[in-house]
Amino acid sequence: MSTIENTSRRRVQNYERERKASTKRGRRKINFSLLNIGKGIDMPFILLIFVLLAIGITMMFSASYPVAYYEIGDSYYYLKRQLLFAAIGLVIMVAVSFVDYHYYHRFAAVILGVSYFALLLVLVLPSQEGGVHRWIGFGAFGIQASEISKFAIILFMAHWGSRYYDRMGTLKYGVLPGAAVFLSTAILLLFEPHYSCIVIIGILTVVMMFVSGIKIKWLAIGAGVLAALILLLWATGMLTYAMERMDGWGQALNEDLDRDMWNSTWQTRNSLYAIGSGGLFGLGLGQSRQKYLYLPEPQNDFIFAIVCEELGLVGAVIILMIFALLVWRGVIISLRARDRFGKLLGIGLTTHIGLQVVLNILVITDWLPNTGISLPFFSYGGSSLLSLMFEMGVILAVSRTSNIEKS
Repeated sequence: MSTIENTSRRRVQNYERERKASTKRGRRKINFSLLNIGKGIDMPFILLIFVLLAIGITMMFSASYPVAYYEIGDSYYYLKRQLLFAAIGLVIMVAVSFVDYHYYHRFAAVILGVSYFALLLVLVLPSQEGGVHRWIGFGAFGIQASEISKFAIILFMAHWGSRYYDRMGTLKYGVLPGAAVFLSTAILLLFEPHYSCIVIIGILTVVMMFVSGIKIKWLAIGAGVLAALILLLWATGMLTYAMERMDGWGQALNEDLDRDMWNSTWQTRNSLYAIGSGGLFGLGLGQSRQKYLYLPEPQNDFIFAIVCEELGLVGAVIILMIFALLVWRGVIISLRARDRFGKLLGIGLTTHIGLQVVLNILVITDWLPNTGISLPFFSYGGSSLLSLMFEMGVILAVSRTSNIEKS
């Protein structure tokens, strides 16, 4: 047997020993008694979650009661549903925080397969408003298939990066698996269509590949290939829906728009009006004017515009600082995890939160086209909130075995 084969076999054996030892350590550290929930869990992180959730629900109600009364006849409609989603989400978060996160390592491929099945299922189900295929309905509730895909890709990349960490600099192990998972998911999302999710999973894939040790040259080559692919799709007319969403981008405040362009930029224009009218200290909680049927869907993707109008620049900056603290604490937890899988999984999930916050802010300020990106903890929606709370639970599970001081 060659020296290279012996070295490879020893690496595999060392990896298996490290994984089993890490799993045992993690199991010993996890306390399954609900009476001891404060012991072993990262309290600063969970307190930041509660603060954001409380502020988010308050602002969602403030932004939604006029449109809820106008459309449904019940000013508390969105509040009652969001409180229900939040209560279920908290139960999910606590329960998941007690689960040894190494189990996800074992079922990464299965969860990825479930995400593919969900993306295929929505394509055969009846379309929703606007002709899109995104939701799997369960009576009065539904789940977006793309929410499963985001977690599945983060999990798979963490699984792969920790298993082949010493070969992530190669084309075979570092580039092709990540590219294959991203492209296959993106193609299915293209048929929904759901371009904002393609952007999110694309950035998440790049981040996960980078922190797993892939060489920069492969990322540069991949960027070139992706640019060529986008150009090809544009030339063949497959990006028509995306191009329509880009109509009026950066022109919302222009005065010489024709009627069609004026209507296309209506939501973004009123978002900018709301942000501008808030000034430094805001109009006061509940005092927004744009939420009175001027800004469409104020409880969803453009909720932060109402936040800016009511709480002003000072309030908006404080909320963004709380988000920054949450991301920072999530990164600290991840970097101090006891194994590579925990590090990669935690960093991926934390990046997902920060990424959606940044993209949402860029959309409402017209730095990016209106692509439908929700704001974590704030935007109305059971599917996104429940999936977010699940991810928070996974990070808390990582925190139980991290080498950090627990409060």
